Amino acid sequence: MPLLSAAFAHPAAAALAAGAACAYGALAGWHTRVTQPQARAILSAAWVLHLLVLITSLLTHPVRFGFGPAISITAWLLLTVYLVESRLYPQMRARWVLAVMGMAAVLVALVFPGSHYPQLPSHWMPLHWALGIAAYGLIAAAVVHAWLMQRAEKAMRLGKMPETAMPILTLERLTFRFVGAGFVLLSATLLAGAWFSEMINQQVVWNHKTAFSVLSWASMGVLLLGRWRLGWRGRTAVRMLYISAGFLLLSYVGSRFVLEVVLQRA
Repeated sequence: MPLLSAAFAHPAAAALAAGAACAYGALAGWHTRVTQPQARAILSAAWVLHLLVLITSLLTHPVRFGFGPAISITAWLLLTVYLVESRLYPQMRARWVLAVMGMAAVLVALVFPGSHYPQLPSHWMPLHWALGIAAYGLIAAAVVHAWLMQRAEKAMRLGKMPETAMPILTLERLTFRFVGAGFVLLSATLLAGAWFSEMINQQVVWNHKTAFSVLSWASMGVLLLGRWRLGWRGRTAVRMLYISAGFLLLSYVGSRFVLEVVLQRA
């Protein structure tokens, strides 16, 4: 019951979230029966509603944040990347997956809106959050591109690769561009986190979130180094990316999920 009361504490945000979830759900259910322009229009409407949900939630006082809003913002950033890329590469097809992810993310953030932050320990703390969420979004985009690359490779081996499909080499190049950009942002996030921790606690605090973040950063660095020096590609590179993304997911989202849901603590 506390979760439900928190979810509907702000009726405007709840109504927008319901609208965004319905738009995502409509596309997920009808993606095989709508034309490309219709699918893009539905996805764009869901994107706008999702953005309004985020703006409404972040403008509430006191500010709430947690694993639910983090997942929701990450999904919105991922959808933004797809909408831009689908203009550049019309053959890219991931609408159904993104629609399901978007619907799930909006509903998770609605039910688990996070903890109250009546007073932030530093005015620069939102910058740390923004860097971290941006890193989440870029690495999530890399994971989706890697999944599309694996699916294309499987179709090619089975002789079912359509002529209009996106070239595998293009997907691979885009994957590593997102990995590189995500690594840079994750590095900035760790540096900002260490600075804030030392400024507030007079020392760098090591916990589960920090440990998993460093593991993600290190494994991503190994992936980029292996790609540069050893030419890693295919399954080896994709598995390394999945491991790094898994560590990153466990860092903030995983630790906050345990605190907010399992332990029922802020």
